[in-house]
This record gives sequence, C-alpha cells and structure tokens, in this order.
Amino acid sequence: MKKYRLLSNAVVIVLTLACVCFAESKHIVPLAIGSVAPDFNLPAVDGRNYTLADFADANIIVIVFTANHCPTAQAYESRIIKLAADYKDKGVAVIAISPNDPLAVRLDEMGYSDMGDSLEEMKMRATERHFNFPYLYDGQTQSVSVQYGPVSTPHVFVFDKQRRLQYTGAIDNVEDPSKVNKNFLRDALDAMLQGGDVTLKKTKTFGCSVKWADKRKSAERAFLDWAKERVDINLIDADGVRALLKNDSEKLRMVNIWATWCGPCVIEIPELVNINRMYRGRAFEMVTISGDTPSKKTNVLKFLKDKQVSCKNYLFSSDDKTGLGEALGEDWHGGIPYTVIIKPGGEILYRHTGAIDPLEVKKVIVDYLGRYYF
Repeated sequence: MKKYRLLSNAVVIVLTLACVCFAESKHIVPLAIGSVAPDFNLPAVDGRNYTLADFADANIIVIVFTANHCPTAQAYESRIIKLAADYKDKGVAVIAISPNDPLAVRLDEMGYSDMGDSLEEMKMRATERHFNFPYLYDGQTQSVSVQYGPVSTPHVFVFDKQRRLQYTGAIDNVEDPSKVNKNFLRDALDAMLQGGDVTLKKTKTFGCSVKWADKRKSAERAFLDWAKERVDINLIDADGVRALLKNDSEKLRMVNIWATWCGPCVIEIPELVNINRMYRGRAFEMVTISGDTPSKKTNVLKFLKDKQVSCKNYLFSSDDKTGLGEALGEDWHGGIPYTVIIKPGGEILYRHTGAIDPLEVKKVIVDYLGRYYF
C-alpha cells in the first residue's frame, strides 16, 4: 500500500485484454481526446479498492489496459514497470486494470501463457513480475472498461491534471524493445511535463482483443467441440515407452503415467486435459500411459472418453510392470502419477512423482515454447 502512495504525483492504469489481433472493436468506442477520465472503484491485487480520488495528487494519469494471458501485453510488462519507475518522481502515477472476463477466454487462446485473467492469477502475476503499480480487476462487470473503451492490450489513456484525455493509443511501435524507434507514450508524457501540447494525440493499438462477457459463448462452444473429439487408446510395450522418452519428434512432449485405480491420477486428469487444450496448437504434445492391466483396456478407454482425454493414449501391454519400470529408467521409483516433460532429442525438462502443480508445469511448457517477456 505504501509503495503505491509513492506514485501519488502521477497515475498509469493498465487494463487486461486477450487474444492477438488488430484493435478495432465494433461495439466499443475508445474515449475521445479531451474527455474527462471516468471514475472507478475497483479491487486490486493488493487487497484494497482504488478510485480516481486515490491519485488526486498526480499531475498526470496514464491508463494502460493489459492482460495476463495476452502475449503482446506480456511483451510490454517490463516497459510499463520501467515507465512507472522512471516517472514516479515526475508527477506521473501508474495503475493497471484488467478488463477481461476470465470466463470469456478460451483455453486455446492461452498458448503463450501460464496464467489466465482471474483476480487470483493477477495477484500471482503481479508478485512474480514485481509490478510497481496498482493492478486492478474489472473482469466481473467490465463497467469501467466500457467507459474507457480499450480495444486491445496494451492500450493507454493519458490524462492531465484536470483529468482530460491528452493521448490514447500504443505505448510504442514495436513489441521487441530493441527495435523500438517511436516512443509514443513517453513523448506524450515528456511534452505534458514540459507544459507543451501533445503533438501526436492518438495512435492505433495492436495486441489482443478485450474479452468482453459476450465472448463467453465462444468459450462455451469450444468446450462442446472438444467434447466431440475422438478418444483412442493403443497398447505400448517397453520399447515403445523408450522411444517416447527418446523423443525424436520436433515437439515438446509431456508423458503422464497413471492408472484408473490411482486416486491422485484420476484427480489430476482434468488439469492434464486443460494443459493439452492450451498448448497443443503449438509445438507440444501430451501422451498418457495407463498402468492398468491390458485386460482392463475397455474400462480404461471408457474413463478416458468420459474425461475427454483426446491426446495420444497408451496402455502398457503387459501385466508385468518390470518392463515399464526399466523403460522409464532409474529416475522412476515406481510411484504414480509420474510425469515427465521431454525436449526434442530426449532432454528431460521436468520430472515429478505425485500429482502435478499445474502452474509449475505450465511455466515449464510456456518457457520452452517461448513467451513474450523481454
């Protein structure tokens, strides 16, 4: 709370959006230049609510809409952090607000992220990335976001001492900071701090569209479509398991050893399904290997179908699990569930016996596949 009050001379607000596309929304109109900043009363990741009055001492307020899961927004997080630090003693305050409805974000829109857009996940992101500005959540009603009219992440709105909009648009012109040659936001701030007029008052934004509540229907349709996907299971022997672990493919491979009689295995299956749906569109594949006896194949397949496990599924082909243990190697001590994540070429990135921590696994996957942090 105290560190946010250090920003009392200026305000930057960051609101979160979602998937990558050009920013032109048909039903949301961005706030016009010269408009007065709409007030808000929103919860933040630090456990308190913020209003415009909390930044009454600020000479300039910068409002940036951003999103946990959006790759373009992720690419700008470090720049927003630096901006807040560079301008905190110049009368500029920074605030982040997430406009996204978490239930409107499809799992397959999260292929570049380990976190979604819920308030709890915003808290985790703020802690992990050491955000030095308030990060507010508007995903429940989106009423504040509708008034400001962000169309992509990131999308900034800069207000003067009278809280009239002086600049709106992009932070700069390139996602990769090493290639930036037009600093739209910093130029606007510098001009205002020097008492001059902002020359370029509006630019187009590029990033992820805001996930308005009406996009929930798309997310719901996705689950209906996924439920129709074919689910199969094939037998695999020890040599087949060795080949999987060798991973001669070009994809990151996640292998989960499980059984229908294993409580933790059954409990974590829905998380595995979510992970598969998030990342399979990229260079990633999930493989499950059941340790049930071959005679239970019908029952195992029924379970997989009920849980919609539409990845590559195998059943170890022998009642004698000695061969499975030998194939998995000396690092496996016999307990299940057992999960490994293997790079192309066979290097193990992750190995765990017992139920996985989904966030930990997602971080391993997305860090390898590539995220947009700079």
